[in-house]
Amino acid sequence: MKYNVTLERTPNGYRASIPALPGCWAEGVTEAHAMNKVEAAMGDYLAALDAQRDDELENEPPEPMITP
Repeated sequence: MKYNVTLERTPNGYRASIPALPGCWAEGVTEAHAMNKVEAAMGDYLAALDAQRDDELENEPPEPMITP
């Protein structure tokens, strides 16, 4: 899946963020450094979402059995 990345110049370099993933951002000295770091952050972010979803599915109560 592809995500749009916002790249901003900062006093210390560059800041890259992914608006579709709140809180997913990284900073780097160069544009390339910021992009590499935000790509890694995106991988961690999506892995955490998957783990959270898996935990929620494991902790769901079982469906009640309805007998006639």
